[in-house]
Amino acid sequence: MNPSLDLRGVHYDYPDGSTALRGVDLTVAAGERVALLGPNGAGKTTLVLHLNGILHGGAGQVTVGGLDVDPADRARLMEIRRRVGIVFQDPDDQLFMPTVAEDVAFGPANLGLRGDELAQRVDEALAAVKMSEFRGQTPHHLSFGQRRRVAVATVLAMRPEILVLDEPSSNLDPASRRELSEILRTLPVTLLMVTHDLPYALELCPRAVILDAGRIVADGATIDVLADEDLLRGHRLELPYGFDPRLAATQLGI
Repeated sequence: MNPSLDLRGVHYDYPDGSTALRGVDLTVAAGERVALLGPNGAGKTTLVLHLNGILHGGAGQVTVGGLDVDPADRARLMEIRRRVGIVFQDPDDQLFMPTVAEDVAFGPANLGLRGDELAQRVDEALAAVKMSEFRGQTPHHLSFGQRRRVAVATVLAMRPEILVLDEPSSNLDPASRRELSEILRTLPVTLLMVTHDLPYALELCPRAVILDAGRIVADGATIDVLADEDLLRGHRLELPYGFDPRLAATQLGI
C-alpha cells in the first residue's frame, strides 16, 4: 500500500530569498496520526501548503497516496486537493454560506455532486462531527468550538484521505477541546496535526515530528519526543508547567 504522504528532499525558497524548507524527508503511512511540532518560523505552514500544491517550485517531490504533486497537471492537482483536506486555524476562513448544511455541501457540490449523493455527503460529515442538529443554523451564530467542528465537516464532506489540522485546539474551552479530540480519534483518515499544544499532541498523535529552520530534527513516538527536555528546549518548545508526559500518557492509557 502506498503511504498517504511521502516527501523526498523538499526544498523551498521564498521570492525574497529566504529559505523555508531545506531538504525535508517525511513519510506518513495510511491511517497514522502525526503531530507536526516546531517553533514559529520553522517552516510548518510552508510544508503544509506543499501537500496540495499551493506552494511548489523548489527541489524535491511530494507524493499523496501514490500521486506525485504536479502543478502542471490540473486534473491531478484537483484530485490531490480532494485527497488532502486542510482545516485552518480560524474556522471563519472556511465558513461563508447562509447555513451549516450549505457550507458543508459547498465542496462536494463543486465536484458536481447533486441530489441524494450530495445530501448523503452532508449528512455523513455532520454526523461525524456531531453537528447534525445544527444543519439549518447560521454558522456565525454558533460557538467557536461548534464552528471549528463545522469547518472539519466541510473538509470531511470531500472524503479526504488526509486531514491536516492547523492548531485545532487553539481558543477552545476545555469542554470543546475534549469534544473535538473525541471526534478526531474516530475519523478513518490519516491525520497530520500542526500544533504548539504539546499535551494535545500527546493525547491524539502516537507519533511526533519536530521541524525547525526548515529541517526535520526529530521523529519518533510522541511520548519519547516530549519526555526529552533537552530536545524541546533546543527547539523552543515548552510543556505546560508541571506537565509530566509519561504520567499523562499513563493516565490516558497510551
